[in-house]
Amino acid sequence: MPTSATPAIERIARVLAGRQLSLNGEGNDPHASSAVDASWREHVDDAYAILHTLREPDADMAEAGDVAIWRKMIGAVLERRAE
Repeated sequence: MPTSATPAIERIARVLAGRQLSLNGEGNDPHASSAVDASWREHVDDAYAILHTLREPDADMAEAGDVAIWRKMIGAVLERRAE
């Protein structure tokens, strides 16, 4: 299975920063990549909050896969914050 070299929290935080800054989101910068690079860390708390919410899958998610594995995967990210 392919995996990302970038941690999930960083990827989520970058998406949040991009939505705020980029013309493709709610911002006005048509070339926001440098601004996202500089500001994604400001969105880490929100990224953790999103993952915390997703730790329990909804019915469609549970039907599509293994709930125990999902919880373990999300839990692995959330445990890193506690360290």
